Amino acid sequence: MTAKVTAEIPVAADNCPRHVAIIMDGNNRWAKAHRLKGVVGHKAGVDAVKAVVETCAKEGVEVLTLFAFSSENWRRPKDEVSALMRLFLIALEREVRKLHRNNIRLRIIGDRSAFNPALQEHMEKAEALTRDNTRMTVVIAANYGGHWDITQATRKVAEQVKAGQLEPSDITDDLIQEHLSIGDLPMPDLLIRTAGEQRISNFLLWHLAYTEFYFSEVFWPDFKSEQMLKALDAYAHRQRRFGQTDDQIAARAAQQ
Repeated sequence: MTAKVTAEIPVAADNCPRHVAIIMDGNNRWAKAHRLKGVVGHKAGVDAVKAVVETCAKEGVEVLTLFAFSSENWRRPKDEVSALMRLFLIALEREVRKLHRNNIRLRIIGDRSAFNPALQEHMEKAEALTRDNTRMTVVIAANYGGHWDITQATRKVAEQVKAGQLEPSDITDDLIQEHLSIGDLPMPDLLIRTAGEQRISNFLLWHLAYTEFYFSEVFWPDFKSEQMLKALDAYAHRQRRFGQTDDQIAARAAQQ
């Protein structure tokens, strides 16, 4: 069943978030601070991914969405992009079986057409291998942009209208969401961005309407289990309002 666009009942965020989304920022700055090449920072970032996946799985997070490569990242120097593509391929080859052994499903979202055929093939194989796993879903956003996601969803709905399968009046928020890349998953409860930046950079634009934000000064390669637990603890102390007042929330809590 497709997740609803907005929650109907505001709740205190006293439990582990179902869905955590992360903008993994700071690999290059980490490498520069250590007087290393940028690609070394990206390799160190893979180790942080492993630690965060393990921590989220242990804490009961159902979905972890990682912003690995945006549609704007193609503007980076060609040698860096090439190194990132090689690293992505290596990570798929080495890490997917570990995810599978731990009953973790992998999904990859974004426009795959720009990737080389070998990488696209590995993406498909990785998803096929882990498709039936149920412990947690790890979503990798690669060549992904929020504008692209909304546009492709809108195009699909427009094609249904053109084919006479829908009337314009049938178009609702929930219908658009059904056609988004992760429209079948719970909306993100918590967005984390590392390295001190405080913007969402065209990531999950539709999905973040009621998401709690957590910004960390730590560069991504240093964002390991301890930092992840700090973010989860901060979330647990938030009051999620969904547009309602303190009095309304208090009254609802008294009824429970």
